[in-house]
Amino acid sequence: MAATTSTRTPNTMLAVPEKKTTSLDLYRPLRQYISSAYPEMDARSAEDDLKTVNQIRAEIERNQTGSLTSRRDLLVDYFKALCVMETRFPISPDETHISSVWFTWWDAFRPRSKASQQNIHLEKAAVLFNLGATFCQIGLGCDRSVVEGRKEASHSFIAAAGVFSFLRDNEAVKASNGDSAMVDLSVECTGMLETLMLSQAQECVFENAVAKGSSLGVCAKISRQVGIYYEEALAALNAAPLSQHIDRAWVFHVQMKAAFFFADACYRYSLELHEKEAVGEEIVRLRSGIDALSEAKKSSKGVAVQLLDSVEMLERDMNRNLARALKENDRVYLMRVPSINCLSPLPAVSLVKSMLMNDLLNASTDKLFCSLVPETSAKALSKYTEMVDEIIRRLDEKLQQASELKRVRLKEMDLPDSLLALEGSFALPQDLKNDVESIQSSGGVAGLEAEILQLRDLRKVNQELLVQTVELLQKEAKEDDQLRSQYGTQWVRPQSDNLTKNLQQRLNKFADNLKQAAESDGRIERSLMEHAPLLSILDYNPIESALPALARPVLSLYVSENDVVETLKQSLRQLESISAHRASVEVMLRDMKNKVLPTEHNSFHFIFFFLV
Repeated sequence: MAATTSTRTPNTMLAVPEKKTTSLDLYRPLRQYISSAYPEMDARSAEDDLKTVNQIRAEIERNQTGSLTSRRDLLVDYFKALCVMETRFPISPDETHISSVWFTWWDAFRPRSKASQQNIHLEKAAVLFNLGATFCQIGLGCDRSVVEGRKEASHSFIAAAGVFSFLRDNEAVKASNGDSAMVDLSVECTGMLETLMLSQAQECVFENAVAKGSSLGVCAKISRQVGIYYEEALAALNAAPLSQHIDRAWVFHVQMKAAFFFADACYRYSLELHEKEAVGEEIVRLRSGIDALSEAKKSSKGVAVQLLDSVEMLERDMNRNLARALKENDRVYLMRVPSINCLSPLPAVSLVKSMLMNDLLNASTDKLFCSLVPETSAKALSKYTEMVDEIIRRLDEKLQQASELKRVRLKEMDLPDSLLALEGSFALPQDLKNDVESIQSSGGVAGLEAEILQLRDLRKVNQELLVQTVELLQKEAKEDDQLRSQYGTQWVRPQSDNLTKNLQQRLNKFADNLKQAAESDGRIERSLMEHAPLLSILDYNPIESALPALARPVLSLYVSENDVVETLKQSLRQLESISAHRASVEVMLRDMKNKVLPTEHNSFHFIFFFLV
């Protein structure tokens, strides 16, 4: 029986027609606006982008692309460009805006009806409509006689449903503008088209389930959901404003498909009932399916012949099975035939849903007009930057204050030095040990005194060089004065004071540096003399041998002394772990700031998209 049912699966589906438009020059009005609102340098940098957008628009208008996939990609690129343009170019009837741009589009279902608006949302909505229609045409072009073709067709219809859903939720209302509102871009029409595309996608899934020999129950559930989708689309087609707008051939096609798949589900479900010997319900299901087909056939004008043939085949199979069931019930089972109202609805399962278009239509990474950032967005970014900087600064201050408080408190309690001494650990911190070893390798205290003597000698040499340089400059100035008084105006060389002005300034600065260095050296010498007894510890090698040891008392006064020491150690370990975590938190805050607030010029435009 499965082989018989597969041969009568209808293969006809509806193609969504594309909208037509008129030619439009975007370059000139946008170029004029850029010149008036932005610096000329930015206007020149936008030249290529303007030409690109104008070319894409012209190609969409001509509709002469080589393939449906290339047209799909072209429509996606143009929609992203429109999203970018919307944030930079105010197109509206306002005289201060770009009021010379009129977008004109014809209705897809009423080619004589058109709308013209100074509204970029009409352009965006029309482009989305054509994108959904293109996805639908791609699905219709797939070879559904093979598995891969059915999968590809289903995927294309799901994508079309996603586009119409995105159009309904984001642009349909914005594109409505009083008397120039377009029915094919309305919320009602785009919602109907989304459901219709889901119907055809689920139908592809049904075809695949039948082809691979799925069970009667599974095929019945999938088939019933196809019918439900078509019933929802039919309800929208029969309601305002679509009831007087869409061609009746569409309505009859959808009505016939809804009836066919309802009847097909009844037929497949009745086959399961027959196997279970539930003849009473089998009879009711077959009758309800036959009645649905009979009612649909009353309005079949314009319906494809192939669909009508499938309906006839299904109706013939159902009538044959109904006659068999009635005969068996009269002669064998003698079951009561229940009313259709007493039965539960046929089970259904949906295996498709509208594809999310946020990633495909996301324009945040589009680089068109990236050099043009509106002043309002720049101000918003500046304010946002200040807020982030202030938050990072406050958090960093809290961390620094906590670290300083920790250091002071530990110092007051002689921790961890006292614990290390108590354990007999005389190791110096590695940094301090490196400094001590460096001094010892240079001769220890004697080496420090030798360094002091060498500093005195070097300071004396520098002072002598300074005096010699001053004397040479004074001599040169004296000779210049003598020659100037001797030759008068014939001596044309610039005055010595002007020639040596920079040298004098540098000498004065050098003299100040020498004076400060002498004072610093004096403080160091006095400090060494004052702490000479303490510095003698540097002569011990290793240095740890000179460190005092903290001995435990002979008799402990506290029974829990060891517990106290161990608790202190554990607390110090926890404190070290927290300190390490604090450092990682500081790094994390800086990284977050760099990611959110990049400083490079190119990154600024990314943040602009983030803000808007």
